[in-house]
Amino acid sequence: MKEYLQSFNILTNEEIGLAVQAGHEKSLKKSELFITEGHTCKSVAFVKSGLFRSYYINSEGEEITYCFFFPGSFITAYASFITQTPTEENIVAAADTEIFVIPHQALIQLEKQHVNWLRFGKAIAEAEFITMEKRVISLLKEPAEKRYKRLLENHPEYVQQIPLNHLASYLGITQRHLSRLRKSI
Repeated sequence: MKEYLQSFNILTNEEIGLAVQAGHEKSLKKSELFITEGHTCKSVAFVKSGLFRSYYINSEGEEITYCFFFPGSFITAYASFITQTPTEENIVAAADTEIFVIPHQALIQLEKQHVNWLRFGKAIAEAEFITMEKRVISLLKEPAEKRYKRLLENHPEYVQQIPLNHLASYLGITQRHLSRLRKSI
């Protein structure tokens, strides 16, 4: 996590150390939830190992996979975390995981006491917006095969761990279409 935070060239080592002091390590087993729909997200976590899946439940009661979180990234129900209102999102461990959790209140304190934490928050918000925009554009413009190949290129070790129904949902296609894609690649 320290290396990830340093990569932004915003926070000093002392400011990073304060975040490390404010947080704690936690393990989640496969299928344990980080956040559940209807609850308010009170923390952000850095994924040290494992895999997380974010999903919503649509009006037909189906799980729609929104995104995956891989090691080296932060997880939170972002809108809930910012607004401190209940989320519509579920984030579940898709494998056994190790995370480093920082409480919402601790980050608020860091932002009040250190302007660099505000700058870092802005950088993260911008990065999240860009990621979301790219995902929407990808779903609207690119064929599923290209989205699947990109996922394979970026995270080949995890694609094999993701159940087909979750992977198909994430790609916006049916399981049958995904099976055809996998055979053709």
